[in-house]
Amino acid sequence: MKIGIYTNAFREFPIETALEKIKAAGIEMVELGCGEESGTAHCDPEALLADERKLEAFKALFEKYDLKISALSCHGNPLSPNEKIRELSVSRMRNAVLLAEKLGLSTIITFSGCPGDWEGAHMMNWVTTSWPLDYAKMYEWQWNERVLPFWTEFVQFAREHHLERIALEMHPGQCCYNPKTVKRLRDAVGPEIGVNLDFSHLLWQRMDPILVIRELKGMIYHMHAKDIRIDEQKVHENGLINTAYFDEPEKRSWNFRTVGYSHGLDFWRNVYAELRAVGYDYVTSIEMECDTLTASDGVHKAAEFLRQCVPADLGPDELSWTQKAHNSKLNHLKDYAV
Repeated sequence: MKIGIYTNAFREFPIETALEKIKAAGIEMVELGCGEESGTAHCDPEALLADERKLEAFKALFEKYDLKISALSCHGNPLSPNEKIRELSVSRMRNAVLLAEKLGLSTIITFSGCPGDWEGAHMMNWVTTSWPLDYAKMYEWQWNERVLPFWTEFVQFAREHHLERIALEMHPGQCCYNPKTVKRLRDAVGPEIGVNLDFSHLLWQRMDPILVIRELKGMIYHMHAKDIRIDEQKVHENGLINTAYFDEPEKRSWNFRTVGYSHGLDFWRNVYAELRAVGYDYVTSIEMECDTLTASDGVHKAAEFLRQCVPADLGPDELSWTQKAHNSKLNHLKDYAV
């Protein structure tokens, strides 16, 4: 598994300066933001798709720094009831697919989106309860009239442009925010739908990382290395739902942290061991959203921490212990074959 980074950590710097900093931290892969919440500071698909020379110069930068691109990220709301927001999000997502095709990438990362609650809505409405029954009716309307029609069409577009993986970030506030809802969408529209596994969004919902990994076997297409710190006193007083924004961390029940600044080595080593057990061995992409460390400081500390947790890639002539055991079992059985 490779250690990567979401380059938004250095979005205030030009792309080449960001790559210099990333390379200096000993990181091997980069995830590029290309629209909406991710911005286009380091990757603007519309500009790159319109100019072949810009595209070639862009690709040469990554060769220069010997860095591979893990995925393109475009975090917007393709189901927004606000037509302007919705059209922008869908356009960004489609351009990400087209650019991924040009770059030979298999994965984009995005949100499932969240619609309004009726035809005339102007703002999104995330349903979190089944009673009163208006909510249950609203939930099914959202899925049947908005979620499934959009994603059926978008997955077909992705197929036409050879994109294999759409990694949804299971974020509260989105229609797909846990394994059950991702599976509902995947079962309806196809195996292109999978997840960008970010435990920081799952831990504050009190999910068990090991159980989530097992539940999502074969569906984990990308991963964010990001942690969370829960203030148990505030949870006991007010629960886990926060309306205080991130610029007031002292008022929140939980806050994002850099890996290594909340859960320790044992926690993360078990996470990465389980990921390897279910067959995920691609990238762990550092995402810097921390109430404690600066990006420059946090990236180096996160990379150093992850090097103590992440299993190294097997060399071309290396076998894992389980592979050796499998071969030994086969050879043993051959000795007794009739």
